[in-house]
Amino acid sequence: MGAGLRYDGRPRTVPAVPPRVADDMRLPFRALMAFTFVLIIAPQTLFPVLASLRVALIAAGVAMMSYLFNRFVRHRPLVDFSREITLAACLLGWVVITLPLSYWPGGSVSYLLNIYAKTLVIFWLLTQVINTAPRLGFAAWSLSLMALPLAVSGISHFAEGKFMAESRIVGYDAPLTGNPNDLALTLNLILPLSIGLFLSRLGKPWLRGLLLVSIGLSVLGVIATYSRGGFLTLASIFVMYVSALWRRPRERHWALLALLLAFFALPFLPGDYVERLSTITNIEADASGSAQERWGVSMAALEYMLFHPAVGAGLGMDVLALNELRGPAWKEVHNVYLQYGVDLGIPGLMLFIMLLRAALRSARQAQQTARALAGDAPAGLFYLAESLRISLIAFAVAAFFHPVGYHFYFYYFAGLAVACRSIAARTAAPTQGTPAAAQPATFRRYR
Repeated sequence: MGAGLRYDGRPRTVPAVPPRVADDMRLPFRALMAFTFVLIIAPQTLFPVLASLRVALIAAGVAMMSYLFNRFVRHRPLVDFSREITLAACLLGWVVITLPLSYWPGGSVSYLLNIYAKTLVIFWLLTQVINTAPRLGFAAWSLSLMALPLAVSGISHFAEGKFMAESRIVGYDAPLTGNPNDLALTLNLILPLSIGLFLSRLGKPWLRGLLLVSIGLSVLGVIATYSRGGFLTLASIFVMYVSALWRRPRERHWALLALLLAFFALPFLPGDYVERLSTITNIEADASGSAQERWGVSMAALEYMLFHPAVGAGLGMDVLALNELRGPAWKEVHNVYLQYGVDLGIPGLMLFIMLLRAALRSARQAQQTARALAGDAPAGLFYLAESLRISLIAFAVAAFFHPVGYHFYFYYFAGLAVACRSIAARTAAPTQGTPAAAQPATFRRYR
């Protein structure tokens, strides 16, 4: 049994972890983390020689093939099904069924193979490979540390005046953060993980200090993007955490500190930033015209859904569908829910909402299990489950402002939530008769 902290800060112990559980997925896990690093940090932009090597594809390929080989030689099922995996499979099936009815079948097939299928593969691997609390914690630490260069980049671009249209900063040159809106979304989704790790009180003091730096810079990075959707998502995270911490007497001081910091920071917000935020409720005041344009596109998308409720325009074809209604404007709908509705009809939209709801339930179940286990839960599992739930809710809010329905943003954190629930369930009901080796299930070790 290993020592650690409960979610309320009191001493706790953890059950041993069967060595086979820790050893099975060592190589797939490391390859998956390497893929995550390439996806978020994009070292190929700093070292162009890596671009020709396609390091992201290699890392993902190693993760998938080593996972499949491991399962095959051990005569184990290739997939441990969960409700989320089943719903994702149904959504993929609906995509395939509707391909022949797409506005451009060849374009939908290309979109499926080049974007959506890759997203689903990573989602599947996350749910299967991250099977211990140390691995889950390592993934959370990795994402939190990767947020640092993203945030620093956004802040430095703002300070140096590296702006694009509408006097907004350029994004970080990586697949997920190429424009300021996506940069704000990425920082917002990682932010709860950094907060959860900090609250879990794991690691040395300097590591917790580094988490505080990551949290502060991430908030400043979101503000530097001048993203209206980013601000609303950030505000949602703030409200959810303040509410959660206020309900726990031992941590109420953190809620008070957050409220004080927010109050004293308000006067330091740039005037043009506040002016831009005012267009959230008064879109006619947006001099750039982007708010009015997005509203018009959203209304056209709703109209299209009303007249094409069953099938839709086909995967990735919302631009062509909206061109039919509005003329050749070539604008995509900046709303995940409308994106699914236009592309895949009401059935596709409902399947996605069910998947989002199932992922949220997984995070909540993991949190409830960790609370019930108290001293028997892996250290920090309660806080990490809470942070994943808040990240998913944050995505549900951000989804009203981003055209990212088929990309990694949601599916990566949904995969972590499924893994978190599985780890919590395994802790609550360990496999009978499995030999166990004493090992502290903290987030400072992974295998």
